[in-house]
Amino acid sequence: MLRRFASTSFVLLVVLSMASPIYASGGNEGDTPPGAGSHIFGVVWAHGREAASVHNQLGGSNLSYHNGPVMLTNKTYAVYWVPAGYSVSSGYESLINGFFQNVAADSGKSSNVYFATTQYYNSSRTHILYSSSFGGSYVDTNPLPASGCTDSYTSVCLSDAQIQAEVDRVATAQGWSRSGAEFFMLTAKGIGSCAGTSCAFSYYCAYHSNFNASAGNTLYANMPYADTVAAACDSGQHPNGDDADPTINVISHEHNETITDMWGTAWYDRRGNEDGDKCAWNFGTALGSTSSGQYNQVIGSGKYYLQQEWSNHSSGCVLTGL
Repeated sequence: MLRRFASTSFVLLVVLSMASPIYASGGNEGDTPPGAGSHIFGVVWAHGREAASVHNQLGGSNLSYHNGPVMLTNKTYAVYWVPAGYSVSSGYESLINGFFQNVAADSGKSSNVYFATTQYYNSSRTHILYSSSFGGSYVDTNPLPASGCTDSYTSVCLSDAQIQAEVDRVATAQGWSRSGAEFFMLTAKGIGSCAGTSCAFSYYCAYHSNFNASAGNTLYANMPYADTVAAACDSGQHPNGDDADPTINVISHEHNETITDMWGTAWYDRRGNEDGDKCAWNFGTALGSTSSGQYNQVIGSGKYYLQQEWSNHSSGCVLTGL
């Protein structure tokens, strides 16, 4: 969802003051939570937030184009920030890497939620391609900085500025190009985060945004460990029998939104909802079940339970096609 959170963090103000200007949206903010006014957008609202139920059920209100850039093709990178004393589930990294690989392997197919992005275009009316690649992953054991915020559920909390700084550090150290890429920062279980006064599990399950760095403008997504607070961010089905399942669902939300609205200036509706927001927590009809749970997507060799994505062509939420 197109949202802006104003930070009260001195650290964030310092980082932003040293960077080039953040690309802001065209001003369609929708209804904003406490702390609204900054560069954060693409919020997956936690279960129970009033904004989710109000803004996601907009019927035939299609997305409009606001002349900003889109990702015609895209490359993904995964960073798993798992310092000493923290952990992720046994299959977390392999399942999420496998998801990115499967999304890439099925590029061009109309059989999953990513194909819906191909109806949207840039200012030259060049349509987005379902053309994704996976650039790789990195397990980051760098110690956490001192808490940059305070949230309701965890004992350590990362500010958006701290998330940005670690994305930038890892991408630089790994030699990863920023061009056409999105970096997914996946923090370990029990690590919280806040963007201004709005925090993980209380307000959001994930968000996407961008920042300028010496290496270039950087697209990233903050992906807290969804089952840190399952009541807030779980998808309800675990077809792979792992905590990775609900995180993969919100990854899909943020990935699709970044493709269609990379700087918050491209595709969103009259209330600020991006393509993922309008179908958030709406999973459609399951295709089948594994021994661990239902799935509604078969992507490459994987089975997943993902929310639907908005289609202007259908004026509704879709799992496949347009």
